[in-house]
Amino acid sequence: MSQDTIAPPISAGAASPLQIDLARRILERIRDSGWAVGTRISVPDLARTFGVSRSPISAALELLVAQGILSGFETRGLQLARDVTELDPETILPSSPLEDLYRRMMKDRSLGELPQDVSEAELMPRYQVSRGVIRKLLLRFAAEGLVQRLPGHGWRFAESLVGDDAYRESYEFRIAVECAALRSPMFRADPQQLAPVRRAHERILSTILDGKTLTGGDEWFRVNASFHEGLAACSGNRFLADAVRQQNNLRRLQESAGFEQLPGERLEQSCREHLAILDAVEAGEVEWAEALLRQHLRQASEFASPPRSP
Repeated sequence: MSQDTIAPPISAGAASPLQIDLARRILERIRDSGWAVGTRISVPDLARTFGVSRSPISAALELLVAQGILSGFETRGLQLARDVTELDPETILPSSPLEDLYRRMMKDRSLGELPQDVSEAELMPRYQVSRGVIRKLLLRFAAEGLVQRLPGHGWRFAESLVGDDAYRESYEFRIAVECAALRSPMFRADPQQLAPVRRAHERILSTILDGKTLTGGDEWFRVNASFHEGLAACSGNRFLADAVRQQNNLRRLQESAGFEQLPGERLEQSCREHLAILDAVEAGEVEWAEALLRQHLRQASEFASPPRSP
């Protein structure tokens, strides 16, 4: 089997939440990368990009084939079959019931409606699902570093960013870590990593300036997180990159109830600040980029009251 061979077709109804999520993320990357119709799709490259094996990537690609987004070459492999610039991933690949429940639990925790310590027996009647479903969701939270298992059937959510002290400490930590990533002797601006980030910001900025609303409630958070994680990844230091990723997970856990309500002017300001930092990085002016990033995070820490999403 060649490295670009894909799995047998899979229907959307039989797809797992992981496959649907991956298909949506692949579609977002294709859109943000500005790929032209006919661009060849590489399973190994996507597997490396998303940090998963080739098997779920192949299954996710088949979902995009079923939607007419991708098509096969005459010989082997897949290619982009249509322009995806104006496509909404949430419309093409709607969330599964399990994904909806995951987001609901995230929001309930964000609003304080779920305590830090929970049990499977308590969560089953609350969400009217089986123990197996609850455990699957909690294991997903655990894989993201957002919950840990206690003896018995108990689970404890990670320390959340509740209160001014926690937010202040989080931003102090982020300033230290993210600026250190830019100062890393191994820092290299990776065009392949940063180009989709830039395109996503430009698309959102254009949407805001046109007076339109963003598609998908968590779209800005995804793009925002990709910016901070993308810069950290360019540091060449896996521990710095992991620290930024974990902070984003904590922010998502706490802010899922609030980032939809950010005013357009705040989103526009953040987009412009992110793009200015990318300009400096791509011009090789890393010290200036660090100064801009430090100022950006300091201003974000002072913006209104939690929850917030710089």
